[in-house]
Amino acid sequence: MTRHHELDFEHPAFAADTIPELFYSTANRHPERPAQSYKGGVYERSLVEAGAFPAAPPGEYADLSYSDLAAIVRRLAAGLRACGLDAGDRLAIASHTRMEWTQLDLATLTAGGVVSTIYPSSTEPRFEYLLSDCEPTGVVVENAELLRRLLAVEDSLDFAFDFIAVIDSLPDGSGMAAAARDRDDIFTVGTLYQRGVAAFDAERVDSWAAAIKPDTLASLVYTSGTTGQPQGVRLTHRNLTSNVDQTVRRFGPRPDRTAGPWIDHTTRHLSVLPLAHVFERLAGSFLMIAAGATVAYAASTEALAEDFQLVEPTVITGVPRLYQQLFERFEATASESTVDKPVFGWATRVAEQYHRAETPSRRLRATHAVADRLVYKQIRAGLGGQLELCISGGDSLSAELCAIFNGMGIRLVEGYGLTEAAPVVSANPPEDLQVGTIGPPLSGLDIRIDADVDTAFTADEEPLDADAVGELLVRGPNVTPGYWNDSEATDAAFVRLDEETSEDRWLRTGDIVARRPSGYLQFRARRTEVLVLSTGKNVAPAPIEDALEAHSSVDQAVIIGDSRPFVAAVVVPTGDRSSSGETIRARVEEAVEGVNASLEPHERIGALRLVDDSLTVENGLLTPTMKPRRPAIAERYASEIDALYDTN
Repeated sequence: MTRHHELDFEHPAFAADTIPELFYSTANRHPERPAQSYKGGVYERSLVEAGAFPAAPPGEYADLSYSDLAAIVRRLAAGLRACGLDAGDRLAIASHTRMEWTQLDLATLTAGGVVSTIYPSSTEPRFEYLLSDCEPTGVVVENAELLRRLLAVEDSLDFAFDFIAVIDSLPDGSGMAAAARDRDDIFTVGTLYQRGVAAFDAERVDSWAAAIKPDTLASLVYTSGTTGQPQGVRLTHRNLTSNVDQTVRRFGPRPDRTAGPWIDHTTRHLSVLPLAHVFERLAGSFLMIAAGATVAYAASTEALAEDFQLVEPTVITGVPRLYQQLFERFEATASESTVDKPVFGWATRVAEQYHRAETPSRRLRATHAVADRLVYKQIRAGLGGQLELCISGGDSLSAELCAIFNGMGIRLVEGYGLTEAAPVVSANPPEDLQVGTIGPPLSGLDIRIDADVDTAFTADEEPLDADAVGELLVRGPNVTPGYWNDSEATDAAFVRLDEETSEDRWLRTGDIVARRPSGYLQFRARRTEVLVLSTGKNVAPAPIEDALEAHSSVDQAVIIGDSRPFVAAVVVPTGDRSSSGETIRARVEEAVEGVNASLEPHERIGALRLVDDSLTVENGLLTPTMKPRRPAIAERYASEIDALYDTN
C-alpha cells in the first residue's frame, strides 16, 4: 500500500517545524544547487538595480543558487524589520507569480511576520476589503499600476501603513514615481533590500527565525470568493510544514519506488499558477524548496510555449483549465504542421484507449507506436522534451483529458485540496494512477465521509458501500485553526462527531466524494453547488462541465438547473466565432449529444445557450483560480437562461 511506504520514508525536510527552518535546511544541504530561475527582459527589477542579483540576458533564463537566495532572503528580512515589521505583523503581497514573490514570502516568515495574499487582478473594492480585513503593517505591490490601485483606496482605510514597497523600478517621469518621491514611506523593494544590507546582523536574523513556534501564524490566505467576500484562512507554520511532509511522502524519491517520476533535487519546476493561491505556494514553492528543486518562473501565459523550450521543466503544477488550454494548443499546432486535425483526433483516441487498457493488445501497441511517432513526440518536444510529471489541482479534471495526456506519455495526476487544509488532502501517486479519481488521502491525515447528506447521484461501474458517498471530513496537522476575525465561520466549518473527545474536530470540506473499494477518492460535487432540480433530483455540475470542455468545440461550459425542471448549459464555443453560427452550434450540439449518452436521464442537458464572451477573471465570471462564479454567471445571463426554460 502506498501509504504504508510513505510512513516508512525518511527525508531531511521532515525535521523542520517552521518554513524558515525548512528553507535554510535545504540551503545548507544544497548551497550551490539552483533554487530559482528567472527570465531577462521581462521586468525592470528593482532588486537588480540594488545589486541583489544580476540581470538575466534578455529572453533567456538565469539561475540563482540556494546559497545566494538565502543571503537575499535574510537581508530582505532585516529590511522588513528596519521598516517597522515586527513579529506577528502582516505583510500584504499583491503581485503576479515571479521570483521576488517567493523571496519576500520567505523573508517575511524569517522576520516572524505573517504573509497576507492579494490577487493582482483584484478590483479596487476587493483591494480595499482585503486590506481592511488584515490591516497589514506594510504592503508590497508589483508595479506602478498596482501602486496606483493601492493609493486609490488608501484614504478609505481606517489605519495607515508603515510602508509601501514596489517590486519593479518606478519609471522616471511617471505619476507613481512622483508619488514615491513625495512620500518617505513609499519605496522600491530594491531600497528595502539596501536598508536590510545596512542593518544586517546575522545573529539577530537567526534569533527572529528561532523564535518562531510551529503554531505561530504564518499566513492569511484569502479564498477566491466564488459566492461572496473572501475569507482569510489562518495557516500556521505547522499547517504548512505538515502538508510539505505529506506531499514529499507522496511525490518524493522513496526507496520503494522502482518506476514513475518523483520530485527531488534534480527537479526543474515551471511555476505558472498564482502564488496567491495556496496550491502553487505549497506544491510549486514550499514542496520544491523541501526537495532542493529549481523553480523557474514563467514570464506570462502568452510566452508559455517559449518558456517550456527555455526551461525544459521536469514538473509543472496547474489547474484543469491550464491543461485544457495546453491540449487546445497541441491541436492548433498540429493543424499548422504536417499533422492535420483528423490525424490528431485519431491520435488522441488511441492515447485514451492505450492508457485505459489494462493490458494493451499487440495491435493497440503497434497503433500507439505509430501515433507516438507522428504526434506524441512532437507534443512532448513542445513542452521542453523533459516533462515527467504534471500535477492538477484546484478544480475537477476531466477523466478523458487525463487519460489522453497519460496515453501520450505525459504523466498527469489529479489531486484534491482546499485552502483550509494548506491545501493538499489527496493525490494520485505517479506510479499508481487511477484516472477519474483524486487519489488516496495523504499520509498523516484522517478522513471520514458523512453519508447523512443528500447525495442521490448516479451509481457507476464500481460498487460502493452504503457509507462511501457523502461530504468529505478531514482532520490532521495541516488543517487550519480557523478564519481570521470570524469565529462564527470557524465554528460552522468544523463538526464534532464525538463530543466526549476534545480532539474530535473535523473540517467540513463542503465537497461530496465517493470512496472506491481501492481506497481512492472520487470527487462528485461541491455541496453548495449541487443542483437540485424542481423534480427533486440532484445533479453534480462539475463532471458534466468537464466532459463538455474535453470536446474541441467547447471552450467553456457552465451547467445550470437549480430549481428548474431539467439541466441546461451555457457554452462558450471554441474557434473563430465569426464563422457560420449554424456550423458552430452543430459542433457543440454534437458534443452535448456525446456527453448526454453517458449520463442518467435526469442529468442530461435539455437546452443549450451559446454565448460569445469568454468567462474571465476580468469580467468577474471566473475567480482568480479559474473557477466559475456561478451567481455572477446566473445574473449576467439571466434573460438568456429564462428564455431556455420558457421555450422548453
